[in-house]
Amino acid sequence: MKIWSSEHLFSHPWETVIKAAMRKYPNPMNPNVVGVDVLERNLDTEGRLHSQRLLSTEWGLPSIVMAILGTSRSTTYIKEHSVVDPVERTMELSSSNITLSNLVSVDERLIYRPHPENPETTILTQEAIITVKGVILSSYLEGLMANTISANAGKGCKEMEWVLDKINVENEELAVSVQESIKSELATAAAKDLWLAYYCATL
Repeated sequence: MKIWSSEHLFSHPWETVIKAAMRKYPNPMNPNVVGVDVLERNLDTEGRLHSQRLLSTEWGLPSIVMAILGTSRSTTYIKEHSVVDPVERTMELSSSNITLSNLVSVDERLIYRPHPENPETTILTQEAIITVKGVILSSYLEGLMANTISANAGKGCKEMEWVLDKINVENEELAVSVQESIKSELATAAAKDLWLAYYCATL
C-alpha cells in the first residue's frame, strides 16, 4: 500500500471553487475523462448536498504497470461520492476505481475548505491510497502509480483554474447584461415620463 498526499491553494472564495469542482468535466484540458454521469443527487436532513457520479476515463497507467498487471484495458470506470456542507463550508469528495479493482485499487479523498487565515482563498487537501494486489513488484508498481497521480494532481489544479476563469467570465458577462437591461428599462421609463410631461403640458 502506498499513500500519497498534497495541498493546493486556490486564490478564489470557497463558493466559487465548489462551483468549479462540480463543473470540472468535461474539460478540454483533460480529454482523458470521456464521460460523467450523475447517478443520484439529494439533500440530507442537515442541508448537505450528496452527489453520486460515474466517471469514464482513459486511465493512463504507465505501460510497465499495464504489462505486469497483464491487461491492455485503458477505459476505466470510477465511482465518486461528494458531500457539500454549506454550513461548515466544506466539500469532501471520495472516489475509487471500479475497473480492475481485483488487481489495483486507488482510493482518493479531496477536501475543499476556506483558508483559516484568508477566507477569500480555498485550500484543497488531496490524499490517495494505492494498493496493488497479488502480483510481483507490487510496492514498485504502487510507487509508479503514486508518481502518476502526483503529476495528474498538478494537471487537475490547472483544469480547475480553467473552469474558475470560465466562471469569472460568465459572471462578468452576466453583470454587464444586467447593467444594460437596467439602463434600457430606465431609459424606457424616462422616455415615458417625458412623453407624459409633454402630453400634460399640451392639455
